[in-house]
Amino acid sequence: MTVVDRINGGLRKIPVWTVYTIGALWPAWLFYLAATGAMGVEPIEALEHALGELGLQALILGLLITPLRAVTGINLIRLRRAIGVLTFYFISTHLLVWLVLDVQILSEVWKDILKRPYITVGMAAFLLMTPLAITSNNWSLRKLGPSWRKLHRLVYPTAILGSVHYIMVGKTWELEPLVYLAVVLTLLGWRVLQARKKSKARLQSSARASRVTS
Repeated sequence: MTVVDRINGGLRKIPVWTVYTIGALWPAWLFYLAATGAMGVEPIEALEHALGELGLQALILGLLITPLRAVTGINLIRLRRAIGVLTFYFISTHLLVWLVLDVQILSEVWKDILKRPYITVGMAAFLLMTPLAITSNNWSLRKLGPSWRKLHRLVYPTAILGSVHYIMVGKTWELEPLVYLAVVLTLLGWRVLQARKKSKARLQSSARASRVTS
């Protein structure tokens, strides 16, 4: 048995509900740290940042699942839905902290969205992510059929917008947000290359079939 087989065997033993449970409790732990002063002198800002970064990390993990399986053989497919749902949950808590603890005055929310480009970009990412979360269930998969996969390609522009939002929040060219964007673009670039390879292979197969029948 190879190392990859052992890893996949261990992954198959992980109940999906434990992923949901750990993910659900994670923001609660961050809230506790903020409430007890463990996040420094600006706990709301630190909490908001931590939740947003957690959501971006989960989003990248979701994008990583397919290339990870293709390149290494490690299979996280059965956990992909849980990771996707938790990504939306993390981003929702990030948004709620901004709305309830940061802005507080609801009448100022719309002004901030329009006046601050980084908030505009972040809200656009959240809006694109919302239908993905709503349709992350077996009923939607059956109902939408082939359109379900097309809809869930919205995760790609969502990831780009989320990464750009993170860069813009810093207001300076910091290394960490740039690394996140580079990882996202690399993962999306890999998908483009794979799609082109499949398209080329189909065309070659079609050409060979035409020569055989002619």
